[in-house]
Amino acid sequence: MIVDVHSHLFRHSHDFTDPFRSDSARAHAGEVDLTVKWEEYAATAPEGTRTIVVGGKARRSGLWVDDAAVASYAGAHPDRLIGYLSLDPTQPGWQDELRYGHQELGLRGIKLMPMYAGFDPAAEEYDELYTYAERHGLPLLVHTGTTFVSSAPLEWAMPRHLDAVAIRHPELRMVLAHLGHPFEGECIAVIRKHPHVYADISALHYRPFQLWHSLRLVQDYGVFHKLMFGSDYPFTTVDDSVRGLREIARIPGIPGLPPLDVDAVEEIIHRPSLDLLGLNG
Repeated sequence: MIVDVHSHLFRHSHDFTDPFRSDSARAHAGEVDLTVKWEEYAATAPEGTRTIVVGGKARRSGLWVDDAAVASYAGAHPDRLIGYLSLDPTQPGWQDELRYGHQELGLRGIKLMPMYAGFDPAAEEYDELYTYAERHGLPLLVHTGTTFVSSAPLEWAMPRHLDAVAIRHPELRMVLAHLGHPFEGECIAVIRKHPHVYADISALHYRPFQLWHSLRLVQDYGVFHKLMFGSDYPFTTVDDSVRGLREIARIPGIPGLPPLDVDAVEEIIHRPSLDLLGLNG
């Protein structure tokens, strides 16, 4: 079975501004249709794929997906989808949204977008959020790495900031999105030292040299077991991500260095991520 730990729900004009939509064309070649439909996702993923779906809240960047929409989308396919709530802690009322999304809507994790929302995730003023998540077993999916949004400050996308969070909250399960690219070395340093901190490899296969180089670093540091599979749908699909990973795993590599461990790459694709995140139940 494949577990996709990183997919999105967008509903076009309901959820983001025109600048966000136009900026998204920088994600990779050409503008992306951000309107998500379950039938289209399911058609591009193997039968039985389990999927974590997130919305996103970042007022600064023009993105705001209602948690109730995520709950409805996930609730229509409970055997396949697990919904996360989203928070923008720069906005008033986020504490109420946290409790409502978890206790009333039944969402099972939290998506944070520090760079898009413009906040320092390591700031102690957000410990209330992390303490709640740690106490209630809500894993975090945290955007790290680059973006296509002009107004989003890169400083708050650096993986190193989550090191401080993991030190203060050692039982909090976190997934750092996109292996922190192009700051993969920093991301690897963070996930190596914390037992409950992982990274996903979503939206990386269409930069093949960068992903090959990143996986070589992962191999050298011995942290293949800390990587989870993700697609970042609708920016790419599960099938394309699996195909891209396997193609990269077959690259001979640099003369004088061993190639990528093909079996270790295959294990990413089939990792029991829901067990690791405490979500398989």
